[in-house]
Amino acid sequence: MKGLTIGAVVKACGGVYYGEDAVLRKEAQGVALDSRKVEPGYLFLATRGERADGHSFIRQTLEKGALCALGEEEPQEGWRPYIRVRDSFRALREIAAYYRSVLDVTVIGVTGSVGKTSTKEFIAFVLAQQFDTLKTEGNYNNEVGLPLTVLKIRERHEKAVLEMGISDFGEMSRLSRIAAPDLCVITNIGQCHLENLKSREGVLRAKTEIFDFMKENGGVCLNGDDDMLATIDQVKGKKPVTFGLSKQNTIYADQIVSKGLFGSGAQIHTPEGTFEVQIPLPGGHMIYNALAATAVGLLSGMSLEQIAAGIAAVEAVGGRSHIVRCEEYVVIDDCYNANPVSVKAAVDLLGTACGHKTAILGDMFELGEREEELHAETGAYAAGQGIDRIICIGGLSEHTYRAAKEAAARNGKADGVVYYPDKEAFLADWRAGRNRLRDTTILVKASHGMAFEEIVKELVR
Repeated sequence: MKGLTIGAVVKACGGVYYGEDAVLRKEAQGVALDSRKVEPGYLFLATRGERADGHSFIRQTLEKGALCALGEEEPQEGWRPYIRVRDSFRALREIAAYYRSVLDVTVIGVTGSVGKTSTKEFIAFVLAQQFDTLKTEGNYNNEVGLPLTVLKIRERHEKAVLEMGISDFGEMSRLSRIAAPDLCVITNIGQCHLENLKSREGVLRAKTEIFDFMKENGGVCLNGDDDMLATIDQVKGKKPVTFGLSKQNTIYADQIVSKGLFGSGAQIHTPEGTFEVQIPLPGGHMIYNALAATAVGLLSGMSLEQIAAGIAAVEAVGGRSHIVRCEEYVVIDDCYNANPVSVKAAVDLLGTACGHKTAILGDMFELGEREEELHAETGAYAAGQGIDRIICIGGLSEHTYRAAKEAAARNGKADGVVYYPDKEAFLADWRAGRNRLRDTTILVKASHGMAFEEIVKELVR
């Protein structure tokens, strides 16, 4: 890893080193928090988790060939070479920030209330048409995941697309310090993490902390159709590139043709020209993802042909509008996370399916004082979109159920709204054949903490 010598690590995190001086001049070949992922030449960071204490594996990793270990405890026998620090997680952030500072790579930071992951995927697929590109994997978008992703960047990489997620004020600023983005992309400002951020104005303030450590000559790409983001006129003296469906944006789309669950076609207009594009993932929100990727592609000097090819090559990520075709029905796996905006978007996507439609909706977390009201709103919305069967699961989703039941009753479809207190009760009925459905499209949507991937696995098994 370029410049990441053990000596540099000690200096970056302010640690105390124990071991031979010769090791200080050696570069780490990788960094890992999981002892099972340590390879020869790696730096192992021992952290305390809910299930295990990494300090218990320090000797084992060194015997396995780790270059050095880092932890919070006083060194024990067999713990050489070793760096002692006050806080291993803080050390991780400091090491990643230093490593980023010596890398010659363009970093694209992606944040927003909804669509971060899918937008990140679109951008990475587009950039990969011309550049060696690294992207955030899985849910590595927080104060642990982001630095670990930064530490996966190698000299061969030309671009790194980093997803940046937060739930409170100050977090994004700390992530921005680590990522030091060259380009910042914000997808939208919605109703998420209201428990801490209180309002959309608070969400905007927290998300725009991404600009705190953006490079001075950096660029900004914003969803110009979002009323909150539209208030941003300049960032560090430069006008943002905006994207959306309105012709007032720098980059916009029109002549949109929906292909239901098979994606959509559109015409994208840019200052460099107009081009036709095929968007392979379903849902109107995917058009915004394609527009964001177009903006980043243009700022990276790519041709319109390369951008169109990258968009057409995008593949779905499990848990995010992933279409699974089963023998008796189709499943829309969108259970990775949920908030009122994303649930309504998912319901809209379900509405494009042919034939019978079923929505399995679970609790949305971190919505603050309005959580009951917001669950009720999503229930009423789902019932108003002509969904044939709405299955609500979870304590908070009882409010979803009641509102959906009331709205469906006005159309004589109250019997199509069902409630379960938890997913275990739903799965028990499903396995017993009491709520089996055929010839339908089933949306599965809930916050990650509901673990609805278990429902998806059962449905597709």
